[in-house]
Amino acid sequence: MEVDATAGHSGMEIGIYSLADLGPDPQTGKTISTRQRLEEIIEAAKMADQAGLDVFGVGEHHRLDYAVSAPPIVLSAISQVTNRIKLTSATTVLNTVDPVRLFEDFATLDLLSNGRAEIIAGRGAFIESFPLFGYDLENYDALFEENIELFLKLNAHEKVSWNGRFRSALRDAEIAPRPVQKNIPLWVGVGGTPESAARAGRLGAGLALAILGGDPIRFKPLVDQYRQAANEAGHPLEDVKVGVTGHAYISETTQKARDEFYPYHSNYWSYLNHQAGITTKMSRADFELISGAETALFVGSSQQIIEKILHQYELFGHQRFIAQMDIGGMPFKKVAENIERLATEVVPVVRRETRI
Repeated sequence: MEVDATAGHSGMEIGIYSLADLGPDPQTGKTISTRQRLEEIIEAAKMADQAGLDVFGVGEHHRLDYAVSAPPIVLSAISQVTNRIKLTSATTVLNTVDPVRLFEDFATLDLLSNGRAEIIAGRGAFIESFPLFGYDLENYDALFEENIELFLKLNAHEKVSWNGRFRSALRDAEIAPRPVQKNIPLWVGVGGTPESAARAGRLGAGLALAILGGDPIRFKPLVDQYRQAANEAGHPLEDVKVGVTGHAYISETTQKARDEFYPYHSNYWSYLNHQAGITTKMSRADFELISGAETALFVGSSQQIIEKILHQYELFGHQRFIAQMDIGGMPFKKVAENIERLATEVVPVVRRETRI
């Protein structure tokens, strides 16, 4: 499958991302190795690039039930087997990483990929990185605020002087290497906190909404707050970008998609909830409710997915959509089929309808 759908398009950017969860396939009970998971992620990125998708991302976790703890290393490997696709973290846990190290890693990725590196920064759904790297959970928000402000300064200047609370001061420090791009694009991942959306706007970062279910209209106030804060801070309109991320599964019909995806979606939430001490399993009836036509869960036929993306575009006017497809122990064959359907059946229509 090779489709040059990226060249010359000016519609919505569309891509995929993986959080690299390591769960048992609910059909076989078997869990693949970490090595195989990484190999499949790299293969998915190659397919996405060849199919003309715009973005590929990998998330960061520091647990044995996830395969990726170092996104820039995985993305650097991907950069050597792809040509055009943008490469992003999804997300970087910014509270517990040194901003200088982060900048150096992604500037190196940018050089290796010839200008394709991006970062989605978040505060993380898990907290194991705090004790792992010696940070106090009481400083959860303050660490994020300080680290993002320092990263933006590193992004803008080759030499930096800076003093903060949580790391040693910088005195006319050389920040190397410098990326191919003028600045490494930075997005802030937001799950539903108005303060986080407003902060992204104030700082001039992109807004990446994690919409995993429910009625998408509940996220419109966040987008409005983000754009208002960006406008009040004087950021150029072209820098004010909104992306939507979410789970997706595409099949020949909407009912078939629901039938096929339910075991994996239910399995994914079962082991996520188990980590939080919740043992209740998602019923099929519950799944039918959360995957309905008016919801934000991107499950259905290609036409259903197109309609859901375009409905959200009417709400948010966003510039990017990236889908997480490989959850719950799903075998790679199904992931590959979804990438192909997304690229050949969904993307051309969405780009045409959102072209400015």
